[in-house]
Amino acid sequence: MSQPDWDHLRFFLALHDAGTLSGAARAAGVEHTTVARRIDALEATLGVKLFDRFPKGWSLTAAGKSLVPHARRMEEGLHGLLRAASGTAELSGKVRVSAPPAVTAWVLAPRLPLALQRLPGIELDLRAELKVTDLMRRESDIAIRYNRPTSPGLAVRALTTVTYQLCASEAYLAARDPEQWEFLGYDEVLQHTPQHEWLEKLRGTRRYCMRSNDLGTLYQAALAGSGVAVLPDYFPLSPLLRLDAPACPVKRKLWIVMHEDMRRAAPVRAVADEIIALLSE
Repeated sequence: MSQPDWDHLRFFLALHDAGTLSGAARAAGVEHTTVARRIDALEATLGVKLFDRFPKGWSLTAAGKSLVPHARRMEEGLHGLLRAASGTAELSGKVRVSAPPAVTAWVLAPRLPLALQRLPGIELDLRAELKVTDLMRRESDIAIRYNRPTSPGLAVRALTTVTYQLCASEAYLAARDPEQWEFLGYDEVLQHTPQHEWLEKLRGTRRYCMRSNDLGTLYQAALAGSGVAVLPDYFPLSPLLRLDAPACPVKRKLWIVMHEDMRRAAPVRAVADEIIALLSE
C-alpha cells in the first residue's frame, strides 16, 4: 500500500463532517468535483471503498467509519505541528481574528489604526462571524466571544463588560406615547441573547416593526426613526435618545480566546496584546 496524501485525508474528513459533496466543497473552498476526485484517489491509494455513492448523498462504509478517528488524530497532529512552528515566527504574517459582526465593525475596526501602524509586518484578517470559530482547527488565531469557553487547551481572558440601552430617535419618541412604540428586534439567529429576551418581556403586545440579525442595521433603523431598539453601549448613541426608564439590566462580558499553542506565536501574541489594550480602555 502506498502512502496516502494528507490532502486526500483532509477532503475525507471534510466530506464526513459536512455529510454532502456540496457541503464539503464549500468548507474546503473548492468545486464538488474536486472533493469527489480526491476521495476516489484516496480509495485507490488505500485499496478500500470508503463511501457508498447514492443519488441523495454519500454514506461512509464500515471501512470508512473505522478510518475517521485515525484521520482525526492525524489532523490534530498536523494542526499542532503548525501551531508549534508558528511560535518561532517573526513579527510578520497573517493573524486571523474572529468576532461578532457588530464588535468587528463598531469596536475593533475603528480603533485599530494605531495598532496596525505598530505592527507593520502583520496582515490582520478581521472576520465578522456569528458562528463560533473552531480554534482547535485553526479556523482563526484569536476569537472574541460573549460566551466564556470551557474547552481544554484554550487560553481565555475577560476583556470588558458591555451594557445595553433602550434607544430611539427624538422625533420618534416625541410623536408617540410609550404604549404606541414599535420595536426593532433581533431575528431568530440572535433572539436567544439576554438583551433580546429582556426586550421581548418589555414590549408586551406591542409589535416588532422590523427584525434583523445585524445590530448595525437596527442602529441605522433607529436613527431613521423606525422604532425603539436595545443597543450595546459601544454604538455612538448621541444622535439617539437613551431611555433611562425602563433601564436594561443586561451586562455581558466579552472574552478573548486563543489556543494555548497559538498564543505563544509572536504575531498572535502581539495582536492579542493590542486588542486587550484597546478594549480595556
